Amino acid sequence: MVVSSTVEEIQAPIEPKYDRKSELQAFDDTKAGVKGLVDAGVTKLPRIFIHPPENLRDIKNPTKTHFDFPLIDLDGVDENPRIRQEIVDRVREASETWGFFQIVNHGVPVTMLEEMLDGVRRFNEQDTEIKKQFYSRDFTKVGFHSNFDLFSSPAANWRDSINCAIAPNPPQPEELPAVCREIMIEYPKQVMRLGRSLFKLMSESLGLSPNHLIEMECAGSLSLICHYYPPCPEPDLTFGTTKHSDNDFITVLLQDNLGGLQVQHKNQWVDVPPIPGALVVNIGDLFQLVSNDKFKSVEHRALASNFGPRISVASFFGRDSGPSSKAYAPIKELLSEDEPPKYRPTTPKEYTDFFRAKGLDGTSALLHFRLQN
Repeated sequence: MVVSSTVEEIQAPIEPKYDRKSELQAFDDTKAGVKGLVDAGVTKLPRIFIHPPENLRDIKNPTKTHFDFPLIDLDGVDENPRIRQEIVDRVREASETWGFFQIVNHGVPVTMLEEMLDGVRRFNEQDTEIKKQFYSRDFTKVGFHSNFDLFSSPAANWRDSINCAIAPNPPQPEELPAVCREIMIEYPKQVMRLGRSLFKLMSESLGLSPNHLIEMECAGSLSLICHYYPPCPEPDLTFGTTKHSDNDFITVLLQDNLGGLQVQHKNQWVDVPPIPGALVVNIGDLFQLVSNDKFKSVEHRALASNFGPRISVASFFGRDSGPSSKAYAPIKELLSEDEPPKYRPTTPKEYTDFFRAKGLDGTSALLHFRLQN
């Protein structure tokens, strides 16, 4: 196989007997993830990580338009009605136009944010044999893996992940890795509190009572995915995470200061600037569904880099709810003769199962649930 350093010059592999499935299985069987490849000293990207040229062309072409990424200060949100209304208005505007915004003065201590990032680093940089004990593709329990869609996506992404379902059934302390156990217990408590506050603001921004979304149980399920993006030898040939939208109600993302997260806005990829102490909030597919397209679940991606590691922690509300059969559909208070429902009812489990089976292939899972009005 010939791989050059520029996308335009990538030549199609000519080996007639290339067995992609076997190579994927061999990588998975190492149970060492992408970090294991870096530790082994790879200087060329293994073929399973190389993305099609047409998906890579815009990596080096940043937007020429300046956009002010939404930043919302939550200071005074519960004390001052005037400030609260201003925040509600800003949440509505950002959710309708961007599907993303950053928040500061959210109540989660900066020291806890830093410790959460450090905990992810400690787990990934500990002895590989200890990490292997957690390697699993059973996403219902605490586990470590590389690419949840490794065997279904067109190309693998350059990252490793820890996954942990937090609510409604939290793991036992002994199920969590010892090197990050305490912070993986304490950080989600803060995120759950913050999530309830965010759902109240979003209910109000839709013209509903503050507790409407909470009473719908949108805030009842929480899972954490902790991503570790090692330095990549050929970052122009792959992604940290390919473009996708999230399969939940909302995501609260903690990112480090290296950057790399990009959001699609007005047909351009816009960098999400790292801000010390800030958290990123984005609308998920299930929220777009229940809001009947009033709020947008927007595609985003993470670039690979020869710097790093980059670390992020995504907290997903409503992505998984175990065997729950509770179905969600467009909120009836938002519907009218002019605004009929655009989606069929679905459960978070059904949506997540379809999302995982489809993989990060660059298409939206929402299309599968859209009604043909």
